[in-house]
Amino acid sequence: MTRFRSYMQQAMAEARAAAARGEVPVGAVIIDPQGTVLAAAGNRTRELRDPTAHAEMLAIRAACAALGQERLTGCDIHVTLEPCPMCAAAIAHARLRRLYYAAADPKSGGVGQGPRVFAHPQCHHVPDIYDGIDTQEAEALLRDFFAGLRGARPC
Repeated sequence: MTRFRSYMQQAMAEARAAAARGEVPVGAVIIDPQGTVLAAAGNRTRELRDPTAHAEMLAIRAACAALGQERLTGCDIHVTLEPCPMCAAAIAHARLRRLYYAAADPKSGGVGQGPRVFAHPQCHHVPDIYDGIDTQEAEALLRDFFAGLRGARPC
């Protein structure tokens, strides 16, 4: 039996680095079936002036490039925030095996909230989904980031 290993702390490090760059603090890590990190990324939408430069999208692109293919069959993704609909669709198209995410996103989520992309009959691949990993840390990171933008003191 294989023991579960979370890569959420590495995703959190990517999210903290994104926050330091002035980006919304979201991080993603993709691992292969042997547990080797293929790609890690944080949001870069502002830096790249690209609305699709979400952590998940950047990590998927990098992992596909590393493997030299468009599918990530057997690979897992760890994300600090519930993927939006765009990222959920990319996860399905990449055929990622498992999705692990920390905080739910009631405003923009596309997995357990909102459109629930994987529940649609048009979704050709549904990863195994595990949520709630290091949720409090991810929520605090996001809350503090947005409080700083508003000029308010974090609670």
